[in-house]
Parts: sequence; C-alpha cells; structure tokens
Amino acid sequence: MAERLVGIARLAATGASLDSKREVEYRQLPTFKLLNRCTSPDMPFDWTINPYRGCEIGCKYCYARYTHEFMERREPDAFEREIFAKQWNRADFLKDLRRIEPGSRIAIGTATDPYQPAERRYGVTRSILEVFAERSGYRVGITTKSDFVTRDIDVLRAASRGNRVSVHLTITTVDAALARKLEPRAPRPDLRLAAVKRLSEAGIDVGVFASPVLPLITDSDAQLEALFAAARDAGARFVVANPVFLMPCALRVFLPFLETEFPRLATRYRDRFTKQPYLRGDYAERLRGRIARLRERFGMASRSESRDDAPWPETAQLSLF
Repeated sequence: MAERLVGIARLAATGASLDSKREVEYRQLPTFKLLNRCTSPDMPFDWTINPYRGCEIGCKYCYARYTHEFMERREPDAFEREIFAKQWNRADFLKDLRRIEPGSRIAIGTATDPYQPAERRYGVTRSILEVFAERSGYRVGITTKSDFVTRDIDVLRAASRGNRVSVHLTITTVDAALARKLEPRAPRPDLRLAAVKRLSEAGIDVGVFASPVLPLITDSDAQLEALFAAARDAGARFVVANPVFLMPCALRVFLPFLETEFPRLATRYRDRFTKQPYLRGDYAERLRGRIARLRERFGMASRSESRDDAPWPETAQLSLF
C-alpha cells in the first residue's frame, strides 16, 4: 500500500509543475506563511524567510539538504534538481509581518539561496523586498552566493531607508577552479566580488561570508589572506567565517565528492564527522584566532549592522587535523 503523505510532503506532492530545464524541475509549493520564527538560541536572528525550497546551486557541503526529507524527497541530489517556488501572497505576508515586533532580526536565505536561478523566473525574493521597502523598523539580512542580487539594488536601497538591511555574499574561496568543484552552479568568485563592489558603491551594508571554511581545502593562510584582501578591495565592511559542519544528509554527498576530488582527505573527514556534525575544540579555536587576526590586519568588522556572528558551540568534540 502506498505511503500516505501528510503535512508539507502532501503539499509538495500536489504542487503544480511550473517548468523544467535540463535535469531541474520547478514546482509550486502552497505555503501557509513565509515568515517562520527561529527558536534556536544559537542563531543570530529571530525570523527566517526562504522564498524557495531546494537550491539549484548544488554546493557539495550544503547543510540544508535535509529540508527535502520533510517532503519525502530522500535522494541525495533531490535538493538541487527539484526546486519549489513558494506561493506568494502579498496580503498574507503583510498580515504576518505586522505581527512581528519592531527591531526583529529577519534572515532571508537560511536554507536556500534567495537569488538562485529560480528567482529570475518567479521573483519571490524581490516581491518580499518590495514589501520591506514600504515598511520600517526591521533588521533584515540577506545571504546569497549569486551576483544576481545586484538586480535589486533599487529596492534594497529603498528598504534600507526605514530598515537596517545588510547583504552577505558567500565566498568560500577566490580560486575559481576550486569554487567550481565545491559550488558547481554558483557564479564565479570574481563575479560575486564584483557584486560586493556594486552594492558597496550603492551605499548598501555588504560583507562576505567566508563560510564554511573547509579544513585542508580552504583554510590555509594563503587562501584566507587572499579572500580577505579581495573582500577589502571590493568594499566589504565585514567578513564572517566559521568552520564547516556536515549533517548526515550533507555527508552523503560530500564524502563521495572527497573520494573523487580529494581522496587523501576522505578518511579524515569521515572519521571526524560521522559521529558529530560540528568541528569543535582545538581546530575551531585556532581557526577563530586566525580569522580574528585577519580581520584586524585587513580592517574588517566581525558582523554587519543587522546581524551578529553566530556563537561558537561549547560542546566538546575531538580536535581536527
């Protein structure tokens, strides 16, 4: 007997197909609300907005793949080949927004990139920002790997008049060849840095998320120094960098990737991430010290005006490498 789907899995199954290209299918996801309260005390925001479910960029280390499991999509690559555009209803969104207390920290793009290719077709992210441009009193942070964010400079500037708005371009390395392996369908690092420059010149609070830092892949002095220098030259005001964490859903993709691209590291990653997803202890502390020194050297802040750094976990774990 076929399994009976409930909740979001049922909604996903009934969502109409919007379009498809290559091996990617776009579907509509009926949505009760776009604003979701964040209940974790470890997160530096109060509310989250993810205009899409799934992400076509296909980062090998992506922690958010588990979100497709709620819809009974359990294949490792389902997250990047079946993209759900959330149903947009301006009146409902405004109604929910009015219930949020002034000064709330709202993060856009915590589990999926708000400027992935689907945004060019469906424009849900821009529709959301247009509402913030008419409201005031919120702290809004946007995280993306796409230079397509510059399309919305006009509405970002409008939203910044009454709210504290910041944009965080995720750039894990300035090595284009390495970035192509790690983040197969993300714009090149130089294009993302050019977006930082354009946003900065437009007066928008913008910085670089150098996260995740991958041990023995992107964490060398030379790699991090090059990234900080590029961020400074592009006009970034802050750089945030934390070590990678690999949930089981991410490991199912990342370990085979290592076996192919970095076989000498596969066993070391497997030994350290199979039991716990986070890197703590000596490695995390040394990385934090290195990042702090680079911030001081390159004149970078540790946070944007509208978003604080996530705290370092305190639970003990084996030191790494």
